[in-house]
Amino acid sequence: MHGTGHRHDPVVEHERTRAALRAAIPRLGQLIGTAGDMGVPSGVPVWTVGDVAAHVAAVYLAYCSAFTHEFDDWDSVLPPGDGPFTERITAVNARAIGLFGREERPGLADFVTEHGETFLQATENLAPDSPVATPWYGQRVTLTLATATGLMLSETLLHGLDIARGARLPWAVGPDEARLVIGQMMPTMMPLALDRDRAQDVGIAFDLAVRGGPRLAVVVENGTATVTRDAPPRPYDCRITATPTAFLLVSFRRTPLWRAVVRGGIRAGGRRPWLAPRLSELVAVP
Repeated sequence: MHGTGHRHDPVVEHERTRAALRAAIPRLGQLIGTAGDMGVPSGVPVWTVGDVAAHVAAVYLAYCSAFTHEFDDWDSVLPPGDGPFTERITAVNARAIGLFGREERPGLADFVTEHGETFLQATENLAPDSPVATPWYGQRVTLTLATATGLMLSETLLHGLDIARGARLPWAVGPDEARLVIGQMMPTMMPLALDRDRAQDVGIAFDLAVRGGPRLAVVVENGTATVTRDAPPRPYDCRITATPTAFLLVSFRRTPLWRAVVRGGIRAGGRRPWLAPRLSELVAVP
């Protein structure tokens, strides 16, 4: 069990996330601009460096368009119906990179930089709980601005790493940035990304303690998941203690779990520590 500890201030944390995104956007733009050959493999096995850059540009365009309506032709990108989360996102990702053809890819650095700044300007005076329509996650899915900003930061950091790995350039994901991503978007996105088939008849409560915060109670029960920050005391099956960067990179399959464990980035404890790998099995990442 654990106490509630220090409760986060959602307004302050949202502003910190905006500041982190504002700092990361030009860093990503510079990386894309200096990546060189867009045709080399990236850190994402099925995509080239150019494909990853096009994906990030599509993400930025989508989140900007929630406010500017620059792009509204979702029928050309979204799959029909409202299928499982992972299938839907995989289909959207495959179609979205086609929004930027080969002749447009040399301009992606400027596109990302400009649209990142547009997103920050369009959302500057909005409250963290302002609604953001995100049809690519589901026909009726609406996120809060805080979650959307955390997702923008996540996409920037992780796909920056993918591009850097392919282009053999340096790229850092700092612990403070990783903490903001985990705290701002995971409480919403982990339940959305739950593999409901695998989670049937499962009942596990995880205590996820990220060093330096946040602390999340992740409860999977009969095909659903809830993720709660600053949860009241309760018994847990498994406690996962992790550095923020290690947990973020393992969660999104950028680092294998065994490597993070060997390096001391992730440790399992509690009554049933052997259940720790189940978390990444139950929460799907396309």
